[in-house]
Amino acid sequence: MGMKRPFGHIRAVAVTTGLLGVVLAACVPTAQAITSLSESYSTSDDLAIGSLVSVKDDQTDIVMAADSSNVNNLLGVVIASGSSLLTLSNGKDDQVQVATEGTLPVLVSDINGQIERGDHITASPVKGVGMRASANVRIVGIAQGKMTNAKDQKYTDAKGVEKTMKIGEVPVLVNVAYYFKEPDKTIVPAAVQNIANSLAGREVGTVPIIIAGAIFLVMLIIVSSLIYSMIRSSIISVGRNPLSQSAIYRDLVQLSGLVIAILGVGLASIYLVLTKL
Repeated sequence: MGMKRPFGHIRAVAVTTGLLGVVLAACVPTAQAITSLSESYSTSDDLAIGSLVSVKDDQTDIVMAADSSNVNNLLGVVIASGSSLLTLSNGKDDQVQVATEGTLPVLVSDINGQIERGDHITASPVKGVGMRASANVRIVGIAQGKMTNAKDQKYTDAKGVEKTMKIGEVPVLVNVAYYFKEPDKTIVPAAVQNIANSLAGREVGTVPIIIAGAIFLVMLIIVSSLIYSMIRSSIISVGRNPLSQSAIYRDLVQLSGLVIAILGVGLASIYLVLTKL
């Protein structure tokens, strides 16, 4: 157990309860770690240099290979012994050196797309391997270049489907933090987008929101016209013939029913557009 030499190829990919694991074999590194401080942690995992690690929930001095299930406990990157100017040790067995700052070679995959300079790197479904962050998530740092020494490897996802990914190495400016994805620019105001998402229970596209807005506008115009006409005609009728109040009330009830029906049809149409399109 403990730390292996830097990554070379993946010998096996295991799937347990929807999570992916990898076994990394030895190879000569292509980039040197640049960090001033690292700390040793105990581990029961076989960790290659460049692997992402997370701390255990109840034992902060023990690390494990980081993946999507424990990304909130992401700590840093495994480095080779002697790669930092200052090393802190806890004196226990089966230790690995973990750096939490500096520019370090990190194992990454293209599971979430090709990695470019400036991309934020987070843990992937593959244990110990990073990927490009595309949502609000804890990250290990920012990529300083593209993937090198990429190799095709097969893996099985949580649904049991076999897929192919590329795994390689990227220099990362390590600084563990929480990444907030900037909202996509759209013509739809954020408040309207949030209301549409709440009604649909999911992320709604721009086109359905525009269609729903058009339906709402037409419905509003029709209902406003009916209410205006109803009030105006009632006032005129009462002024001309005060004894016609019963007939006026009957007409008001009928028109009110029509308004409610129009509102019901319009709101139902809006809901269907937001949830089905």
